[in-house]
Amino acid sequence: MEENKGLLLKSAMTYGLAMGIFWVIKYLFFIFSNTVPALNIIYIVLTLTVPFIAYYLTKRYKQDIGGKISFFHAWRFGTMLYFFAALIVALEHFVFFQFIAPADFLSNSVNQMIDVLKDSQVSTEVMEAIGKTNFTPIHMAIQGIFNNIFYGIILSIPVAAILCRNNETGAIRQEQ
Repeated sequence: MEENKGLLLKSAMTYGLAMGIFWVIKYLFFIFSNTVPALNIIYIVLTLTVPFIAYYLTKRYKQDIGGKISFFHAWRFGTMLYFFAALIVALEHFVFFQFIAPADFLSNSVNQMIDVLKDSQVSTEVMEAIGKTNFTPIHMAIQGIFNNIFYGIILSIPVAAILCRNNETGAIRQEQ
């Protein structure tokens, strides 16, 4: 069971594009939930479906490569899937924060966060550090990429464990 790295990358990009488009649509529900609060429920439901979509896409990739996959191979695919999807939705994040959101949106969000932290009795050093941080649209887009990659690293672990468990032998193996 030899891993084809070219197919891994191509498939991760292709399936990541599909997941990224889903995330773009999902984020539109978040954007419009400011004016129609009921859309926030749809956004939350769509967010909860993301790991299941990742499972489905990883399972499709497993079928594409012949029906057998190691834990590390499946985990790597899942992480790359989230990476490429994060790149797609980061474009939307940037456009939202740069052109759609009100000019004071980020500063108001930071001020609201500081108020919540004051109520939670968080140290003044933490609140000062947050207050000094300059949140820009590009900063928010890059932060979104890192957050989504982190979620992908974590959420790909159970997906990989489930999919490699379903190999013919049922063993969890790591390929070199």
